[in-house]
Amino acid sequence: MSRDTIYSVPLTKVGDFEFDDDVVKVFPDMIARSVPGYASILSVIEQLTTRFVRPDTSVWDLGCSLGAATRLIRRRSPASAVIHAVDNSPSMVAQLRKYLTESTDAGCCVHVIESDLRAVQVTNASLVVLNLTLQFLPPSERTGILQSIAHGTLPGGALLLSEKICFHDPGQQHLMTELHHDFKRAHGYSDLEIAQKRTAIENRLIPESLETHVQRLRDVGYSTVTPWFQCFNFASILAVR
Repeated sequence: MSRDTIYSVPLTKVGDFEFDDDVVKVFPDMIARSVPGYASILSVIEQLTTRFVRPDTSVWDLGCSLGAATRLIRRRSPASAVIHAVDNSPSMVAQLRKYLTESTDAGCCVHVIESDLRAVQVTNASLVVLNLTLQFLPPSERTGILQSIAHGTLPGGALLLSEKICFHDPGQQHLMTELHHDFKRAHGYSDLEIAQKRTAIENRLIPESLETHVQRLRDVGYSTVTPWFQCFNFASILAVR
């Protein structure tokens, strides 16, 4: 795993963040050092697989990146299940396909799909994963996306939604932002890297409050909606049809 140094030197102009070849090379390190609790979220996704994924059903990993969740789900799924791993980054998709080709792990079938998730129709789903994905899509489209996912999810099926969140109270927002930056510093990022990455991503990633996410999931038809994890300004929600 290569170390993330993408923003370690001063840039004349910081462009919008892209999931390109440079990011793919360092992505596991980048996300581990940027998202508090990321390993815990992955562990619970693997745990949820044994509870929710049933034979002859589908799992949808939407915005799968390098397939960290897909590969864990594959190990725990029934052989007759099918995983659809969807990402719109050609670089991410190419590397995930390479991982799967080289893997000696047994498991169910994985279909890797290079596509915008809005162009994919979720069907026969017993588990859907949106792990730090919805935040990159326009807020005006999020209800429709989740409604489509809910319609394609079987009764008793689940959605795992993880997001960076924001807060209505300015004091709380400031504190959580500062604690997140402290987390990054503790994991070796400099103030320059933190500032340049924030500039690159601020127009791409639009966070919403935890309350907004919970209410939206209820509105589109999930019968049980449970926030189960929060660390600073990152949260994860389990929603069951």
